[in-house]
Amino acid sequence: MSSSSSKTTQDHDEIRRWAESRKAVPCEVAGTERGNEPGILRFEYPKARNHNDDKLQEISWEDFFKKFDENNLELLYQETIADGERSNFNKLIHPESEHASSKKTGSKSKMRAA
Repeated sequence: MSSSSSKTTQDHDEIRRWAESRKAVPCEVAGTERGNEPGILRFEYPKARNHNDDKLQEISWEDFFKKFDENNLELLYQETIADGERSNFNKLIHPESEHASSKKTGSKSKMRAA
């Protein structure tokens, strides 16, 4: 079973570069907000099954990063899968979650290839 390196970051420029290089746009899942709490943040990809999902509402990068920072999130992501192909794997996590290996930007952990 092969694995591929994943990284975590809170760096806005790195996150935006990663997403835009995959033509992903920042979105919020409609109906998931509670009171003053923001809804669930996601990326939408042009060829993904969930593309044009009514519940995914595109938001500006400014709004995305405001909510990202307010919730102290990190992006867990992969550049490539084990065979070297580009990966779209990503997950927004809290630094203290079991998936976060470190609070440092650019830390690495092992994930199975998607």
